[in-house]
Amino acid sequence: MSGALVLDSEGLAKAVKRDREVHEWLTAARDADLPVVTSAAVLVEVIHPRINDAALKWTLSRLRVEPVTQGLAQSAAALLRDAGLHGHKYAIDAMLCATALAHSGQVTILTSDVEDIEILIADHARMAVEKV
Repeated sequence: MSGALVLDSEGLAKAVKRDREVHEWLTAARDADLPVVTSAAVLVEVIHPRINDAALKWTLSRLRVEPVTQGLAQSAAALLRDAGLHGHKYAIDAMLCATALAHSGQVTILTSDVEDIEILIADHARMAVEKV
């Protein structure tokens, strides 16, 4: 089976806090043998002085943190260009979407930013967006 579950900053933050809804998504992904993924860029939004470091480390140990490579950054820039958006406001969302698109099969993105993510992946029917 191909595909992935992709967490944006809110999805990752809720995973760290052991949010019940996000936990159900994570369990379903693992039961389906799907990778749970986030972009390294998302960590910039999630890591702050009040975060529980032990819970963050444990959560990160259970998922894939994909690097932001030059190719991925160029894919993110193309998503921004195609959507008519600017990187200053949407850069991390675009990097997350490019990370999601790098996975084959059906990909679900858990986000609090449904509207922005849907704009960026509008031309990609195999992408699903779920609000958390």
